[in-house]
Amino acid sequence: MSDPQPQEPKGALARFLAASPDSVGKTIFVAVAVCLVASMVVSAAAVSLRPVQEANALKDKQVNVLQVAGVFEPGIDVTEAFAAFEPHVLELATGEFVDDQFDPATFDDQAAASDPELSVALDTDPAGIGRQAKYRVIYLLRDDAGDLDKVILPLHGYGLWSTLYGFIALENNGNDIYGLQFYQHGETPGLGAEVDNPRWKGLWNGKKLRDDAGELQITVAKSQPAAGPEFYVDALAGATLTSVGVDNLVKFWMGDAGYARFLAKLQAGEF
Repeated sequence: MSDPQPQEPKGALARFLAASPDSVGKTIFVAVAVCLVASMVVSAAAVSLRPVQEANALKDKQVNVLQVAGVFEPGIDVTEAFAAFEPHVLELATGEFVDDQFDPATFDDQAAASDPELSVALDTDPAGIGRQAKYRVIYLLRDDAGDLDKVILPLHGYGLWSTLYGFIALENNGNDIYGLQFYQHGETPGLGAEVDNPRWKGLWNGKKLRDDAGELQITVAKSQPAAGPEFYVDALAGATLTSVGVDNLVKFWMGDAGYARFLAKLQAGEF
């Protein structure tokens, strides 16, 4: 009888294929493979959907500008209606437009706030934003005669749980408030999220920023300030910290660190 032939040593792949389906090696391999394929699918979907997401975000922002200016209607062509607004890049420090330096159609306020060249770190930071962009995109709305009707100014600041991003609409005198609206925040539903409540938003209409002496008086609080009811917006019930945040951010952006220089030029008839 001949001796049995020695078996050829198996390669790594052959050994792997011959192993039991319940082996540790095959279990780890399948788990890694599934994770790899899933991550590739998710990444591909994210890349392919990014243009759609960006377009939706832009449209939502435009809708909010139309709403805060009081010109939005259901079924309206948002792009066409938004074309009536004049976007300008405003330099906060001077109150002047710098459209020759930046394109208002593409300038990203939020990205600029993270760019050391385009922003400043805040020592005094009542709005809780950390850094402030030196430039903001604002919007002018004119009437049929070409005269200035409203000014739409972006603002943001920290509430209780999140940074609130929104717009304030001012009449052409730069002092009377037409509306305030937030388009992004993460405040508590039923409490701080009531910043989205139409009733509360409606309280801002007709309020004033400054008194006759030019002092900034607008206040969000539980009780009316001494300056009078025309400067007072009732705080949100059960949402004290969110209300304080809104009060802080509005005063910050309407004050010297924000749009004060621009608003002074506006009241002087320069725009």
